Amino acid sequence: MPITTKGRAYYVSPNGNDKNEGTRKAAFQSIQRVNNLHLNPGDSILFEGSQRFAGSLKIDSQNSGDQFHPIVISSYGNGMASILGENGSAIIIQKSSWLKLNLLALFGSGRKKGNSRDGLLIQNSSHISANTIIISGFQKSGLLISSSSDISVRNIFAHENGAAGISVEGIYGIKKSNHNIYIAHCRVENNPGDPSNLTNHSGNGIVVGSCSKVLIEYCTATNNGWDMPRIGNGPVGIWAYEADSVIIQHCLSYRNKTSVGAADGGGFDLDGGVTHSIVQYCLSFENQGAGYCIFQYLYASPWHDNIFRFNISINDGSVSDAGAGLYIWNSSRDSNQFYNSLVYNNSIYNSKVAAICFSELSKRKGFAFYNNIFVGKDSLVKGYIDNDTFIGNDWWSLSGRTGKEMISGKSTERNVNPKFKERGMTNFISAEGFESYKCFKISSKSPLRNNGIDLFNLYGINNGGLDFNSGKPPAKGIGASF
Repeated sequence: MPITTKGRAYYVSPNGNDKNEGTRKAAFQSIQRVNNLHLNPGDSILFEGSQRFAGSLKIDSQNSGDQFHPIVISSYGNGMASILGENGSAIIIQKSSWLKLNLLALFGSGRKKGNSRDGLLIQNSSHISANTIIISGFQKSGLLISSSSDISVRNIFAHENGAAGISVEGIYGIKKSNHNIYIAHCRVENNPGDPSNLTNHSGNGIVVGSCSKVLIEYCTATNNGWDMPRIGNGPVGIWAYEADSVIIQHCLSYRNKTSVGAADGGGFDLDGGVTHSIVQYCLSFENQGAGYCIFQYLYASPWHDNIFRFNISINDGSVSDAGAGLYIWNSSRDSNQFYNSLVYNNSIYNSKVAAICFSELSKRKGFAFYNNIFVGKDSLVKGYIDNDTFIGNDWWSLSGRTGKEMISGKSTERNVNPKFKERGMTNFISAEGFESYKCFKISSKSPLRNNGIDLFNLYGINNGGLDFNSGKPPAKGIGASF
């Protein structure tokens, strides 16, 4: 058994004095004094709750904990302490390890009011956890994880930042630049765009790139991207690029936007260079872009072997160029760069536009669509079906046209009204509690429960054992929820 040492607690209060010893009764006063400390494993920095402290807290390689004695940065007393980063970052962690941050509020001066940094920066670090933190008013990302590993963030509320609520980035194209990242129970809301970025997307909810082994779950993204200062490729609620082994599950992405005339603004996206990744048990609705995006951009590394399953999309894609709930796009124009995607047991409902859109730039191979429900206003499919496999799906046009007409007469499809309950479809505002969502449940008497294909017996596909509501799906069920 390791020997446990208590470590020392340093207290910071507006009523303190930097000449004090830093005890609770004789607290320090400023962040600048804390930055001059040499912290040892087991030490803690505690800011007085409900009080405000100006400056940037900086933790570097000289200040690390260890596996059994992490350094803790938190609040004491009543409420959260606020760190005012003003025009810079509120907390910068560089080349450090074994830290725990919790119960803090970080504020910048505003994305258009002078701030030009990220709120919480974790860079070249490892074994860092952040829990129950509010981050707002930063021009770049609320939380940026850069070239780091073994990072856990929970219960982050990132709002009114510019580039994104939460970002993961590193050395471009090196998927191990960030490794073993966990993002859970976070809310990213009203992060409109970076006014200084005139060459690329901004206004994302959660975006992860140059990373491997990432799990994002029970997160909510809404009302992001509406003030991106350019026309072109745009933001998405929750998405990944140049990444391997990403799982996005049990998340909600709704009413996200893009700038007028720009692209994207969707719910979820596995984008350029993503491999061996899964989007499952997610809900998207009323995003300006597609609810689910399958994209490959020019010069990205190959996109392949990704899965979308047991997801729901409601009236997505009616504003931007998607024009559908599910959108497939490949600007590389090379099917060797864009291949092997499984899309099964999803429910795509769209009373405004189509269910699926294949862009004119969508050359691909090895794309298979099984046991999905596709409901569209009129044309169920936009674009060209190119050597794709469609088996066991249900197609229903709200205007009365049949799905068979829309897919060049393929005889394996069904045209059954799934009879979704429209009342309450878009009442959810949090990713918690999907188990109670009943609008897309297939009736016990519906032919859609048993007339799909058995993916495991026919193709050896393990469907994960859960449906959208965390129940057990029937082997031949069609759609996301039973």
